[in-house]
Amino acid sequence: MEDESSLTKRYRNRLDNAANYAEIWEIVKDTVEFALHRRRSGMLLFLDDLPIQLGAYHPLGTNNIVLNRVLVQIVETAGEPRKVANALIYNLLVHEYLHALGEISEVAVRETVVKVAETCFGKDHIAAQAAVKSPWTLLKGIPLEAVNVPRRVMEIVKDFEKTDRYVV
Repeated sequence: MEDESSLTKRYRNRLDNAANYAEIWEIVKDTVEFALHRRRSGMLLFLDDLPIQLGAYHPLGTNNIVLNRVLVQIVETAGEPRKVANALIYNLLVHEYLHALGEISEVAVRETVVKVAETCFGKDHIAAQAAVKSPWTLLKGIPLEAVNVPRRVMEIVKDFEKTDRYVV
């Protein structure tokens, strides 16, 4: 069995170097399962141009998470390191995943995101710090007021979740 520090290093390394949404999603599921012993499969991720103050949402009763494509693109085009974008995406996805697991209270979800992030990454990792302070702190210094993106069609992220079962 791995000791806690090597497990933390492994989670940090996986998140810092994740190359796409599917890799970050696997980390979300693995960290929640490790910290809370809960897991759900069959989720779908959609990217949409949402209002800038909305990071993501989970329509209750569905297996969908809708992520704000504009926020992710802003962080990526601002020249931030990959681990900053990954920490933002991780925090938004884990928050919505907790809703998908049945937690409706925003306060409880925020507290649980902190617990999961600190348990799995350590308190000094960017993902845990963003969970404590707010994922919006990762956008500090990026001019969001000037963002005016024309509305595009919502898109589904292909190969988001690896599953061998058909989900209705």
